Amino acid sequence: MKIKWTKEALVNIQDIESYISQDNQTAAINLTNKIISLVESLIDFPKKGRIVPELSIDQVREILYKNYRIVYLIKKSTIEILVVFEGHKLLDKENIINKTKNK
Repeated sequence: MKIKWTKEALVNIQDIESYISQDNQTAAINLTNKIISLVESLIDFPKKGRIVPELSIDQVREILYKNYRIVYLIKKSTIEILVVFEGHKLLDKENIINKTKNK
């Protein structure tokens, strides 16, 4: 399995790191590194994350870390990271569904 990040997910990670680094650059880097590490662990265990409750689609799963949700799509030979966002925000279900249909 290979990991593929969508542009949106990469922007999400950059935005999160930029925001946190305003107060604590070390914490921002550590958080980003941990999220990347969790994503890389999906290579060996793609179904490690739970099914996203709002969608109930087996191939669309998420890993929770602290107050962040990392939503991904399992494909034949790829795990596509769709979005990374704070858990208190609402999931843009239509955006995720559209991404799964366009693949």
